[in-house]
Amino acid sequence: MKTKCKFLIKQSLKKKMSTKWFKIANLLVLILLIGILNIDRIISYFGGDFEEITKIYVIDEAESYPLFENNFNTLKDSLEDLGNYELENSSKTIEELKEDVKDTDDIILTIRLSDTEYLTADVASFNPIGMMTEQLLQTSLNTIKSYYVLEKTGISESEIASLTSNVSLNKEVTNPDVEENAEGKDLVSSGLILILIVPFFILITMLTQMIGAEINDEKSTRSMEIIISNVSPKMHFASKIIASTCFVLVQAFILVVDVAIAFGIRLLCTKTFAISEDTSMAIMDALNMVKNTGILNLLLKGLPIMLILFLFSFVLYAIVAGVLASMTTNIEDYQQLQTPLMILLLVGYYVAIMASTFDGAIFIKILSYIPMLSFLIAPVIFLLGQTTILELGLSTLICIVFTFIIFHYGLRIYKVGILNYSSQDLWKKIFKSVKEK
Repeated sequence: MKTKCKFLIKQSLKKKMSTKWFKIANLLVLILLIGILNIDRIISYFGGDFEEITKIYVIDEAESYPLFENNFNTLKDSLEDLGNYELENSSKTIEELKEDVKDTDDIILTIRLSDTEYLTADVASFNPIGMMTEQLLQTSLNTIKSYYVLEKTGISESEIASLTSNVSLNKEVTNPDVEENAEGKDLVSSGLILILIVPFFILITMLTQMIGAEINDEKSTRSMEIIISNVSPKMHFASKIIASTCFVLVQAFILVVDVAIAFGIRLLCTKTFAISEDTSMAIMDALNMVKNTGILNLLLKGLPIMLILFLFSFVLYAIVAGVLASMTTNIEDYQQLQTPLMILLLVGYYVAIMASTFDGAIFIKILSYIPMLSFLIAPVIFLLGQTTILELGLSTLICIVFTFIIFHYGLRIYKVGILNYSSQDLWKKIFKSVKEK
């Protein structure tokens, strides 16, 4: 019997993975991920202007070019991937320079002294300048202006900094239930939704579509009769569940490998990304942010329970999809019958997205215990600190128990529906089969 079950699982997996569409689809996903992570390099290769140098011609009427150049280059170097700029202290007139910058992205900057504002500047360009470039010029000029204010008025540098700095806001939250770094947690939770929830949502959708299509294909070709005459419906049902679950797990592993390959190509092809100290600092800042919110520790503690919850959720959805597929005779009927299942899945997805806005709500905690929603909601609210690891474990336990119950009663429906090719009195037969012991 075990040999027959292994054979059915092997054949089902082979049928899914040996197709050209499976290989083509995964190849396209890999190419898409590589393209997304290397979009700047691709655009540059085909004539994009990521590496193009923007020349800034400076007409210095305030004798401040050395100071401006030093401030500009220091600020530019402190910001990663801001752009490539080249400064030139020009002696040409503004009219001559306007001819030089025609049909380019080059910039003309005129700096002059002012009796009322200490320092003013004019910017001329053929095309509108970007916001980042404007901020870079503005900040560099503000530093020069502070220097002239300091020189002309005798105000100390610290006094200028005090006058121009933003007012400090010392925040105090009196609610004892609100944790520190709540804003950081909300930001990190958005990333967790993308990393944890979206891939599993897609995989569950893929699983339900796949198992329904396979069962309906066997029924429409009448091959189901031959299979059931050699193996029991229970074994056939179990093989479909195991094969479908294994398939989505393999697909998930392939996606992880695709992301790793795409990221590796990014590291190899982009030298600045591989050796940039600013990039390393940005990565460290992001990791420190995750660490400071406490989410990383929660993730490490709850990861084993989450993996079990995800696994049994796959099995649960496979059981429900298999039962629904056995009640239909074609894929069109199955698509209609699985609509409530998809609606339930979307409810869990949107509740998980809005989890941070339901902080402390009993409503979302109750939803986290509902088996077919728990895999989407329970991990998110646990990582947000709204529930404990015991509550996460309880959600997982309920899901496991519910999965065995659904399999027990779903098998009875499966036995009746799998060889039924007519919808006449089907529901009566189903209800009768559920009541039978």
